[in-house]
Amino acid sequence: MNHYETVFILNPVLSEDQIKETVKKFEDILVSKGAKMVSKENWGLKKMAYAIQHKKSGFYHLFEYTSPAEAVSELEITFRREERVMRYLTVSLDKHAISWAERRRVRDNKKTA
Repeated sequence: MNHYETVFILNPVLSEDQIKETVKKFEDILVSKGAKMVSKENWGLKKMAYAIQHKKSGFYHLFEYTSPAEAVSELEITFRREERVMRYLTVSLDKHAISWAERRRVRDNKKTA
């Protein structure tokens, strides 16, 4: 199983319930295909550097997970079909990126505590 990180941007006109529903849908797809969620982060509404679909902001979310490659393919197909998703990016993490992500999570937890 490989370690992945996926960032996706949701349409800013969505309600809080629609956002939660959409994020849950994507998480369920991964889990049903055998993925194990390491971390989920809601980065909130952020202004983008350039307009996407005539929108200048979007709701950013990050998933970090271990998964077989088939689960990532299924998730990305769903991203392409979902109108609520404006952009997405999935990267495979090497050992250095995994340790950096762990340090980032620890640092962010200290800030919120």
